[in-house]
Amino acid sequence: MGRLTENKIVLVTRKTRLDELISRFNTESQARFYIEHLGADFEDYREEDITYKKSIQKAERILAKLGRVQVVDRLYISNFIFGEKDIVVALGQDGLVANVLKYLDSQPIIGVNPDPNRWEGVLLPFQVSDLPEITPEVFQQNCKMEQITIAQAQLNTGQTIYGVNDLFIGPKSHTSARYIIQLEEEAEHQSSSGIIVSTGLGSTGWFRSVLTGATGVSSKVTGREIKVRKKSKFNWSSEYLYFSVREPWPSKTTSAKLTFGRVTHNKPLLVTSLMPENGVIFSDGIEADFLEFNSGTKAKITVSEKKGSLVT
Repeated sequence: MGRLTENKIVLVTRKTRLDELISRFNTESQARFYIEHLGADFEDYREEDITYKKSIQKAERILAKLGRVQVVDRLYISNFIFGEKDIVVALGQDGLVANVLKYLDSQPIIGVNPDPNRWEGVLLPFQVSDLPEITPEVFQQNCKMEQITIAQAQLNTGQTIYGVNDLFIGPKSHTSARYIIQLEEEAEHQSSSGIIVSTGLGSTGWFRSVLTGATGVSSKVTGREIKVRKKSKFNWSSEYLYFSVREPWPSKTTSAKLTFGRVTHNKPLLVTSLMPENGVIFSDGIEADFLEFNSGTKAKITVSEKKGSLVT
């Protein structure tokens, strides 16, 4: 039986927790011994793995009838070359969708929840059973799309890194970051545990956590209840970012006034590293996905020109 079209569909998958345990302990039985020895439920790992593998098989069968399918593990996404007209299906958790989006250049991505009983899936509006209907609509450009703003850090070394949720600028380990931070005409030397830059998509994640911690401390210190305002969450397509400095340390040589603000196309955040080693910029909480950011390196953080296109 022939397929419906010759359109290329990239099905992105990920390893399960059980896959990672087997990789670590060599066999499933050894992984089981380790988990049960700690008093955890190994069957939960097996059930998750079985459900996910069945979802992959079902999705691949469905998509093979609709176009040319290529299955790619997320480990290889950073080096994978997407075609201009490719359709991308991400089968996994929200983090998988975010991780793939930053490597795309406006190609539409369909987020599919492989296990609705386990994962809520903010970025996973579809189930595998929806693929026969939604995929042809994407081919025909007859579907709803949400534009996703992406953060960008461009270095004076010529390197660039993108963040769909957020960027972290700071030390690789639990030490202090030293840098010069500048927003428009305001600049200062700082020492902190790092800078977080958040997009609208990431405003319910790390960004909200930072704000919640800051308001909690302020409430205790001032004796007045301070709450995080609802508008701290901003739209996925908002043409701005917010930055927040974590644990800034004022001293004889460092200041702590420029600790929070909005970043736009016309108002980028400029950061110059003063860290002789272990300085990094990583994105979306994935520490392995980083650029070195050591002494003399300058970063310009702004809203990227490219956008993510999430099918909704």
